[in-house]
Amino acid sequence: MTEILNLINMKKNISLNKLILVALGAILICLSCKKTDPALKDAFKDRFLIGTAMNVPQIMGKELGTKELVRKQFNSLTAENCMKWEKIHPLPAAYDFTPADSTVAFADRNGMFMVGHCLIWHQQTPGWVFTDSLGNPLTRDALLARMKDHINTVVGRYKGQVKGWDVLNEVLADDGSLRKTKWLEIIGEDYMQKAFEFAKEADPDAELYYNDYNIETPAKRDSAVKLLRTLQSKGVKIDGVGIQGHYHMDFPELNDIDIAIQQFGELGLKVMFTELDINVLPRPENMSGADISKNFEIQKQMNPYPESLPDSVQQKLASRYADMFKIFVKHSDKVSRVTFWGVHDGQSWLNNWPVRGRTNYPLLFDRNLKPKPSFYSVIETVKEK
Repeated sequence: MTEILNLINMKKNISLNKLILVALGAILICLSCKKTDPALKDAFKDRFLIGTAMNVPQIMGKELGTKELVRKQFNSLTAENCMKWEKIHPLPAAYDFTPADSTVAFADRNGMFMVGHCLIWHQQTPGWVFTDSLGNPLTRDALLARMKDHINTVVGRYKGQVKGWDVLNEVLADDGSLRKTKWLEIIGEDYMQKAFEFAKEADPDAELYYNDYNIETPAKRDSAVKLLRTLQSKGVKIDGVGIQGHYHMDFPELNDIDIAIQQFGELGLKVMFTELDINVLPRPENMSGADISKNFEIQKQMNPYPESLPDSVQQKLASRYADMFKIFVKHSDKVSRVTFWGVHDGQSWLNNWPVRGRTNYPLLFDRNLKPKPSFYSVIETVKEK
């Protein structure tokens, strides 16, 4: 605007087109100076960390604008896939640290609490881990040695940089029993204790977590509490429990989330929601949780919003997120971190699971990195406190 006045005051010959262009430029500058959207990490700074998970293309800068959004909004970072065994240790004598190094470096440069995901899991672990060079099953001692070497190598490399590790991931089956895995079959139940012990040896100062889905539901929650108490009774260093939080519009009950936070908190553990998203699409009958081995062929009725999410559903999603965050804020003395499983809707794994090829809308930012109504409803839960 000043430039317009100067041009007029100087009585120069000004074409109308130039005057219009300058005016438009001034208007755009004024609009850009408007107060920007708040940052999640600032809104919740007195409650808990707010995190996200980034994939390799995002970390490598192949997705325009994502890094800037993450820097502004989040103060914790989880490696979505690049620290899982099949990615970071694909062959017996081969490690690929490049993506993980970049992820840790990004977190370090931006003062973010870095979470390593994950050390021991039944999925995304190469078959060779459990066999010898001839393809025969390993002995208990051999598999323990292989586990220790992997944990020492990975955790040791990022000692002091990765602040927390998901040591065990999804040990419990949906009915609350111990999941039947090669770890359990070959080593026995103490593989869980050994994993924590090896992680502690590799970095005594890192926080160590148990991470699982549906452990806010009664049957699985009781089993998780029992498991954690057992580990504690053996003197295992375990600092927190991660409730993944892969939720639906109607599952789980809010009261179950509330009770889970209280019960896990009573164990003296930090409580985290580590992979939060809300599926807005229909789910196949009897389908819940996050067992990635389950998948279904795409069906039209399972993909009702291929182009955009109706405003009515946006508002329901915003209300669902608000209801959950009210519980998180209520228990901010126990909840230490809330991490979203992805930065924006386009990145979410829920576009391909449990039905491939669907268009889902489970996060706070849309495919153009713009905040959704859910973003503002979450922010409001702090203001209401």
